[in-house]
This record gives sequence, C-alpha cells and structure tokens, in this order.
Amino acid sequence: KAGLGWVGKHSLLINKEAGSWFFIGELLVDIPLPTVTKSENLCGSCVSCIKICPTQAIVEPYVVDARRCISYLTIELRTAIPEEFRPLIGNRVYGCDDCQLICPWNKFAQLTDEADFQPRQHLDDIELLEIFSWDEKTFLNRTEGSPIRRIGFECWQRNIAVGLGNADYSKNIVLALTQQVQHSTDMVNEHIHWAIEQQQKKQQIQQEKLSVVAINERLSGRLIRSIEKGLPRDA
Repeated sequence: KAGLGWVGKHSLLINKEAGSWFFIGELLVDIPLPTVTKSENLCGSCVSCIKICPTQAIVEPYVVDARRCISYLTIELRTAIPEEFRPLIGNRVYGCDDCQLICPWNKFAQLTDEADFQPRQHLDDIELLEIFSWDEKTFLNRTEGSPIRRIGFECWQRNIAVGLGNADYSKNIVLALTQQVQHSTDMVNEHIHWAIEQQQKKQQIQQEKLSVVAINERLSGRLIRSIEKGLPRDA
C-alpha cells in the first residue's frame, strides 16, 4: 500500500530506484494516509538470487527456508550450526548478502554518507585469526554500537571457528584453534574440533600433492640428465 516496491524472489523488498539495499522505517500515527497502486513485480524470469545462494535456502521463488539461510545460522541460531552447512558458510562471520549482491536491481543502489552505516573498528579489513584471539571484553568493546554485538561472544567464536576450518591449511590456524579449546564453551568447542579436523584433512591433501610434485620432479630430473648425457640412437 505504501508503494515502496515489490517483494523479490529472495523475499526482500526491491525498490526500482534503490534496489534492496535500504532499511524500512515505520511511523505509528492516528491519521488516515493515502494508499498508492501496488507496485508491479519486475523480477521477471530472473532467478539469480536462487542460483547464487550457497546453501540453497531459497527453496522456491519468494520462499526462504530460514533453517538453511546463512544469515539465520550465523546471527539468529544460538546452538550448534548443522555440520552440513559449515563448509558452505565459508568465512562469513555475520550474515550473508549474496542474494542481494547478485540482484541486477541493486546496480541502482547508491552508497550512503550516513556515518552509522560505515564500517567500524576496521572490521571490513581484518584477519580471522585476529578476531578469534579476542576475549569477551575485547569483543564487547570493539562491537559497541554495532548490531554484531547482539549475537554474543559465544556465537561470535563459533562462527569464526567455522571460518577458520574453511580456510586453507595453516599451522597458525591449527595452533590458534587448539589454544582456544580450554577457554571456550562446549558449543564452541564442537566447532573448534570440527575446524581442526578440516585443517588436518587439508594438510594431508597438501602433503600428498607435495609428494606427487617431488616424484614428478625426480623423474623429470632423471630424464633431463639422460638427455644431457646423450640419448640412445633409437630413442
């Protein structure tokens, strides 16, 4: 009735001039307000948001299964993240906007100058290992005034542990995860142990690849030496 736009296939409101990158305000008044013609749905045959979702949470046009949505899993869920979704989360620590990023209508969105919407505490450019080292006091101080704070320190650690598990193998990651076990809750430790297991699998794969490379280099070296010494006449 307000004529702000139409609901896209990702279930979010889309405005013709602003895409879906905006917040909706609400005023409670006791006066009648004019209504406008319902906005036309301009999604057409586009299904980009459905295809791009990492966990296939948009189960059909205009229907999102929140239990599969990364924003729900990393922000609203207060228990363990189902193991089937952990590899799909990647390094996302707080939410996911892939369905909005891919939406062609967001090419019309404009960056805001509003200070409240700007990145804070350099959280848009920081290493997972650094924020994983924070204690609860640091977490509360660095997220003061940010919606990130409402997920709480436990879920913050849980999400980062998953992200570290999904990272390329690093002995520093394994060390950080191992050291954090004694300071974390049972729920967080479940994800830490999972992350360590993922890192160990990647280390094994890395070692196997190095082994294959070493064998190939040895054989190549043997071939080169044979050529340098002179090939048999019928080679």
